[in-house]
Amino acid sequence: MVPTPTKKPADKKPEPVKPANLENYKKAINLGKELSKNPDKTKADVSREMFPLIQDEKREVIAKAFIEGAGLTEKGAMTYVYNVRRWIKKQKTQKNIRS
Repeated sequence: MVPTPTKKPADKKPEPVKPANLENYKKAINLGKELSKNPDKTKADVSREMFPLIQDEKREVIAKAFIEGAGLTEKGAMTYVYNVRRWIKKQKTQKNIRS
């Protein structure tokens, strides 16, 4: 006897991740919006300046802040989370080498 496949439950969207520090999250978004007004600032620059305020958050929260503050797309924001973390790590490594 062949077992019949069971129905999978309907796809439910996961609960949105909430920021651990709502105050810093809002500050980062406001900072991003202000910096974005400057035509000389790239989205990467804006994201790097926002990051220290939200670096302890989950990546989904950081990406959401980048979307709201720096005007990134959902996929672009996740890429920037990865790239900014790498950039910060590289900066710390270079400082240790110089010291």
